[in-house]
Amino acid sequence: MINRMRQIRKEILYWAQLFLLPVYGFSFLMPRNKRIWAFGSTFGNRWADNGRYFYLYASQFEKDRIRPVWITHKKDIAVFLRERGLEAYYVRSLKGIWYCLRAKVYVYDNYSKDICFWLSGGTLRINLWHGSGNKKTNYDNKFDYLRHPRSTRERIKTWLIRISNEKPTDYILATSPMMEDIFVSAFATDHAHIILGGYPRNDMLFETGIRNVCTREEEALCALMRRAKEEGRRLAVYMPTFRASEEKFFEVMDADTFNRFLQSEDILFFTKLHPKSKVKEAFARLQFSNIIPVEPDIDPYTFLKFIDLLVTDYSSVYSDYLMLNRPSVLFPYDFEEYSADTRECYFTYEEYMPEIKAYTMEELMRCMKSAFVNDTGEAGRLALRGKIFAAADGHASERLFRDICAIAGLDSMGQS
Repeated sequence: MINRMRQIRKEILYWAQLFLLPVYGFSFLMPRNKRIWAFGSTFGNRWADNGRYFYLYASQFEKDRIRPVWITHKKDIAVFLRERGLEAYYVRSLKGIWYCLRAKVYVYDNYSKDICFWLSGGTLRINLWHGSGNKKTNYDNKFDYLRHPRSTRERIKTWLIRISNEKPTDYILATSPMMEDIFVSAFATDHAHIILGGYPRNDMLFETGIRNVCTREEEALCALMRRAKEEGRRLAVYMPTFRASEEKFFEVMDADTFNRFLQSEDILFFTKLHPKSKVKEAFARLQFSNIIPVEPDIDPYTFLKFIDLLVTDYSSVYSDYLMLNRPSVLFPYDFEEYSADTRECYFTYEEYMPEIKAYTMEELMRCMKSAFVNDTGEAGRLALRGKIFAAADGHASERLFRDICAIAGLDSMGQS
């Protein structure tokens, strides 16, 4: 009964958005300032990803040219950022609404609803996206029933969501010519609306001078990793992609046996799941000396630079980890299930991810031990990195800022 009531409430709130259509129309009439840029991330619910790091770059290095404003759908994030000297507003506050209406440039990493779609009329929308991986996405993903409705009823039901998602006229960030061709198809756009550049979040894997602004949880985790590195311990992180078949993990793994292996090899094994993962609570309950759960909402680009070995499966974090040219072990224990009903790939799995692969716990332990001793994947990694990323130097934000200024009609000093 409670679940049914929640579903009814959700349906009412969803269709109530119809009343916001006139608001969206009104927002086209607002005079917008090219020097005011609104930033957001992950439907407005997180302080994370490309939006976060490009905003930090703009706030620390470009404030004489533009006025960067973070817009969030959570009051505590706005308070957290303002307490640290950054300009941030809750989307439903008077100032939040004002700057949503005044900003000419919207920068986000999912959709304009990361900031506020209903107040975005007439803006220049820059979609940084959140991954250059092998998984087919958006219009290329046949399992994406939002973009490929299976019935008239489904088409009507998802109509409002599709209105506020990406548009062919948005500018999409692609990290290489290869990814540009993929994104033209995935976002149903054209080459003129692709910005070729790197991900701002990857700048944090280099010594760039960008000062991160971390939550207490992120600071504590980084301090733990830093101490472990100073003690000479080896750090691995498990970062799987979000999918239905990830529950199979506990069928193939025995935590007691695996922890004993980690102890014998002096490896700290951090587990960082996707925020939407259905098994994140099960992972959070793991209590072992060398298996350390990381809160799903912690941004991985705060700690990836400390990691010696990445364990993943199909996640695009593998692409970003290529920046560090460190070994990975792939653990696609559910490859058949994932391939059958979750997501197709642009390239064959073997072709795209040239690392050692494990399908059982025994293989995983053997591969991890081997990867620390003899990294056989470097040549393949560097070749793949050259295809996915046009540059790997930590200056993505700087180049991206110049490109957006050119599109927005601002010169190097931020003047129209």
